[in-house]
Amino acid sequence: MENASERPSTSVEDYVKVIYDLQERGSGPVTISAMAERLSVSNSSVSGMLRKLGELGLVSHRRYGDVRLTETGDKAALAVLRRHRLLETYLVEALGYSWDEVHDEAEILEHVVSDRFVDRIAAYLGDPAVDPHGDPIPTREGSVPERETQLLSAADEGTTGVIVRVNDSDPDLLRHLAEQDIGIGMRVELVERRPFGGPLIVRTGAPGEQREQALGLVAAEAVWVAPAHEHGHTGGGSGEGERGPSRPRS
Repeated sequence: MENASERPSTSVEDYVKVIYDLQERGSGPVTISAMAERLSVSNSSVSGMLRKLGELGLVSHRRYGDVRLTETGDKAALAVLRRHRLLETYLVEALGYSWDEVHDEAEILEHVVSDRFVDRIAAYLGDPAVDPHGDPIPTREGSVPERETQLLSAADEGTTGVIVRVNDSDPDLLRHLAEQDIGIGMRVELVERRPFGGPLIVRTGAPGEQREQALGLVAAEAVWVAPAHEHGHTGGGSGEGERGPSRPRS
């Protein structure tokens, strides 16, 4: 079992995690500029670190080309994502944090806790499949279940599904969604796309309790939905997602 002292450096872990996350969520290749934006550093800083990651055998990258994790890089990224997402889940479930508070805390803790500690958290929580934002939690062996999902912003009018994932990098956005009463496990229908980059009109809630509301494009680009049949969701708006309550704590 790996101890924190035997792992790659904090900066290396941060980089492989971001590369994996961009690969997982993105619709195109991972670029230096996209990494720089996510990490709030310069393009030249990213280029320098990519050379180091290449020497460590964690990434494959050609100049002016896209960035890809190697098999070793994937393994390293999944290990840190498992720690991060289990820590977020523990902070919400056991310590009463709200979903907009846990990301920054987990960013710090993920580099210092032991794998034994993380395994104890997983056992205590009942080996959850997803974290409070619906992000899949890698298993100890490094596997991640695949789901048929799409961004709400990319859906066609009339699309109906269940919210299964929300991007967690912006606490203000998470608070906004909570204020709009939008959370994991909620049934949602895209009713209308307003022209010229206007908001999306969505219908949420269970039959008989539905309401329509406007959702800005930035927010819609952070919400992932799955077909109701895949999610195993029959009633809509039940308040239950793949694990636990759909509404973030405040």
